[in-house]
Amino acid sequence: MKLIQSFIIAFAMYSKIPMPRIDWDEENMKYAMCFFPAIGIVIGALQYTAGSLLLKSSCGKLFFASVMTLLPLVVSGGIHMDGYMDTMDALGSYGDKEKKLAILKDSHSGAFAILGLGCYLVWSLGVWSEIKAEMLGVISCGYVCSRALSGLAVVTFPSAREKGLVKTFKDGAAEKAVRITMVFYLCAAAVCMLWICPVLSAGALAGAGIVFGYYRHICMTQFGGVTGDLAGYFLQMCELAILTGVLAAGCF
Repeated sequence: MKLIQSFIIAFAMYSKIPMPRIDWDEENMKYAMCFFPAIGIVIGALQYTAGSLLLKSSCGKLFFASVMTLLPLVVSGGIHMDGYMDTMDALGSYGDKEKKLAILKDSHSGAFAILGLGCYLVWSLGVWSEIKAEMLGVISCGYVCSRALSGLAVVTFPSAREKGLVKTFKDGAAEKAVRITMVFYLCAAAVCMLWICPVLSAGALAGAGIVFGYYRHICMTQFGGVTGDLAGYFLQMCELAILTGVLAAGCF
C-alpha cells in the first residue's frame, strides 16, 4: 500500500496525470522518488505513439516537430521547464552562490530565462523536424534515462539548501533503495536503447553523459549542491542532448 501511495505522490508531483488525493507524510514519500522515471515511461510511450502516427500521416515537418516538442511539457505540466528557466536566470547573473540561490527562489522570470526558453524551443523544433521514424524508439527511452539520472543526482549530490522540495524528498527518501532503483532504470533504458540501435544509442548516451558531467560541475562549483530548480534544468538539458545526440549519430 505504501508503494502505491509513493507512486501516486510521484505522479501527482511531477506530472499532470490525474491522481487520487492522499496525504504526503514521511512514510508515503519514502519511496516516491523510485517512481519518478516511471513518468518517463509514460512520456516515452506517448512520444513514440504520437510520432509514429504523425510520420505516417501527411502532416508537415513543422507540425510534427511542434507536437513532439510540446507533448512532454503538457504531460509534466512544465515543472521541469520552470526549473530550467530559473536556472538560466541564475547562471546569467554571474553572481556569487548566495545570489544565484536567491534568484532560483524568485518567482519572476528575467531576460535570461526568456532567452533560454526561446533558444531551447527553437533548437528542439529544429532537431525534431529532422527526426526519422527509426529514431523514435531510442529517443523514447531517453525520457526514462533523463529522470533516472536526475533522481540519482538528487540522492547523491549534496543539497544546496537546508529547506526546499529536493531537501524534503531527500530527507524522506530511502536513499539506498532510490539509488538502486535509479541504476536499474538507467541500465534498463540503456539496454533497450542498444537493442533498438547501437549507433543511435551511442549518440544518446554520450549526450546524456556530457550533460550529467556538466550538471555536476555547476551544482558543485556555482550552487554548492542540488536544488529542485537545478534538477529541472538538468532534465530539460538532458532530454535535448539525447535528442541531439540521436540525430547526430543518425547522420553518420
